[in-house]
Amino acid sequence: MTITYSCIANGRAILADLALTGGSYQETAATVLRLVLLRAEPKTTIQMGSFVYHSLFIDGIIYLCASDDMLDIVTPPAFLKHVSDIFLRNPLMSQEHFSPSNAVAADFQQVLGKYMMKYNKNQDDSSISTLRNQVTDVKIVMTQNIDRILESEERVNIFSDRTDDLQTTAKDSQNTKILRKIWWKQFKKIIIITVAILLSIIIILLSTNVIPT
Repeated sequence: MTITYSCIANGRAILADLALTGGSYQETAATVLRLVLLRAEPKTTIQMGSFVYHSLFIDGIIYLCASDDMLDIVTPPAFLKHVSDIFLRNPLMSQEHFSPSNAVAADFQQVLGKYMMKYNKNQDDSSISTLRNQVTDVKIVMTQNIDRILESEERVNIFSDRTDDLQTTAKDSQNTKILRKIWWKQFKKIIIITVAILLSIIIILLSTNVIPT
C-alpha cells in the first residue's frame, strides 16, 4: 500500500497538497471533497478510478489522502489523524488556515511529504516482515509434508518386505496395492496444498509490489 497524494482543504478550497506521483489528483480531489461535504461524515472512503480516497472531516477542515490499495483500512486513517493533530497543534495554522499564505502552504506541504514517506516506509517494512513470516511458515509446512511422505513410504516398504519374506497370499498383495494407492493419494494432496500456498505467496508479493510486474 502506498499513499500517493494528500491534501488539507477548507471546504472545497485546497490549502496545501502534495503528490508523490504524476496524475490529475487535484481534479479528482475536488470531486471527492464535494462528496465529503455532501455526506458531512467524520470519516469517508471513496474509490475513484484506481485509487482509494480516505478523508477525515474536523471542524470544517478536510484531511484527504489517496492510496492504491482498497484492502488497507488502517494506514491511511492513521496518517490523516497524525496530520490533523499536527495541523491543529500549530497556532500559525489554526490562525491562517482560512486564508493561508503561500509560505504556510509550502511549509505544510513539507509536513505532508514527511509523513507520507514515513507511513509508506512503515507499511513496506510491515509487508516485508509479513511475507518473510509467510515464507517461513511455508517452509515448515513443506518440511512436515516431506517427513510425512517419507514416513508413509517407509511404512509401505516395511510392509512390502514383510509380505515378501512371509510369501504372502494374493490377498496380502492386494492389501499392499491398496496401501500404495492410499500413499499416492496422500502425496498428491500434499503437493496440491503446497503449490496452493506457494501461489498465494506469489500473489501477495505481486500485490505489494515486492516482485516487479
